[in-house]
Amino acid sequence: MKIGFIGMGIMGRPMAVNLLKAGYDVTVNTRTPEKAESVLACGAKYCASKETLAAESDVILTMLPDGPDVEKVLLGEKVAENMKPGSVLIDMSSINPEISKKLAEILSSRGVEMMDAPVSGGEPKAIDGTLSFMVGGKEEVFNKYKDLLLAMGASAVRCGDVGAGNTTKLANQIIVAANIQAVSEAFTMVKKAGVDPELVFNAIRGGLAGSTVMNAKVPMMLEGNDQPGFRIDLHIKDLNNAIGCAHKNGAFIPMTVQVQEVMEYLCSNGFGGCDHSAIVKYYELLNGVNLKEKP
Repeated sequence: MKIGFIGMGIMGRPMAVNLLKAGYDVTVNTRTPEKAESVLACGAKYCASKETLAAESDVILTMLPDGPDVEKVLLGEKVAENMKPGSVLIDMSSINPEISKKLAEILSSRGVEMMDAPVSGGEPKAIDGTLSFMVGGKEEVFNKYKDLLLAMGASAVRCGDVGAGNTTKLANQIIVAANIQAVSEAFTMVKKAGVDPELVFNAIRGGLAGSTVMNAKVPMMLEGNDQPGFRIDLHIKDLNNAIGCAHKNGAFIPMTVQVQEVMEYLCSNGFGGCDHSAIVKYYELLNGVNLKEKP
């Protein structure tokens, strides 16, 4: 099985490395070839032409920032046109579900299958190969390529037909954003009240309020570490897609709109490239406290 992997960003690089560790034949393509150097050092090949990569691969994997990027690669740069009948595209980008459905129809007319398979877990889980895949596509296609996904992740769940994967990812992103917002409010309140946030964290993390998000993000907040595992500007993109999906289907998501406004404020004030745990900075500014400062 020849795999063509397009997109060597924060997530794509470690995911490609894990495929190589699992013994897969991987050829990569990226707009900035220097970004692929660490993957090439692990045994990947490089192909400068996306058209050639598409024609020579049994599976094309894409890990790109947003829907327009995926459309540009598949349609504008002729990947879809050059994929051979019987091959499959697995788009692991987090994009609007409607774009996934549109691209699947175009590929189907060329005899190519597609799955949308966005991930959750950020850079740390991409590195250690424990990502969670949310997949949309035909059951038989999912069953055929599930092991490929599990070479990069700890779980892969089919959620329905094409588009269901990205709809599930939008739900995931709503929950993560709202969770970080709630944690930020709670811990800045604690700080304002003169109680040590670290002690509060240790006291509540094992109870009902505890969560994977809390365990991952509160230590970063307490350290003042905003190095991105997942950037605020990318989370804004996901919440914009979530709001669009909600509007299209008549769903009301006021909490999502609120946390998106918080992220927009931070992005407008120079924090867009920070980890989404930097939502806490909004509440620190609002309350005049700093969680990193010791009592």
